Parts: sequence; C-alpha cells; structure tokens
Amino acid sequence: QVQLVESGGGLVQAGGSLRLSCVVSGSFFSINGMEWYRQAPGKQRELVASITRAGSTNHADSVKGRFTISRDNAKNTVYLQMNSLKPEDTAVYYCNSDVMIQGKQYRYWGQGTQVTVSS
Repeated sequence: QVQLVESGGGLVQAGGSLRLSCVVSGSFFSINGMEWYRQAPGKQRELVASITRAGSTNHADSVKGRFTISRDNAKNTVYLQMNSLKPEDTAVYYCNSDVMIQGKQYRYWGQGTQVTVSS
C-alpha cells in the first residue's frame, strides 16, 4: 500500500559527501514525521535524524554539523545530506515514514541503501 525507496548510497572516501533520497509512494492521506536510521554490521539500528511535517529537525549527536535532513512535501521525499563523512558512518541507511491512512498513523520502512566510507 505504501512504499519507500531509498537511493543515493555508495562508496565515498573519508571527508566526502553523499545525498540520500527517499521517495514515499502509494495510497495515503499525508506524511507526518520522516526519519533516517542506520545500521552497521553487528550493531543496533540507530536514529540518525528526524524531521516533522512542518520542517523541525533533530540530528543525532554523532552527525550534528555534518548531516542535514530535509524534505520536500510536494514530492513526498526526504533527504539526508551527508558531508565530512567518516569511516564510522559506514552502514545501511534506512528511511522511515509516518503516514496517515484513513485517520490512523502507520510507520513504513524502506529497504535501505548502503553507505561505505573508506579511509
């Protein structure tokens, strides 16, 4: 019913930049909060950044000053601009979307996109 597709991942050297995109499609009334998570092998999934429908943002301490979450409501898309990348940023990045369907909120996840930062 609702699908999230991430893109923009890849291999980059330390200090480089990547921009991740996540497009939400399907049948829904609106999108509330949107988030980016990441998970490294053997590690627990962690919240990287979140953004409300109005545009208020929060970023994990580990990425503050380097990553920026944003969204385009008209395109049902959330972005994660990643600058000054470090090897420890290597992980699969997942998009999450809280969508309204028939008066109720549901959480949907994308399949993830790999980000690898080499030293």
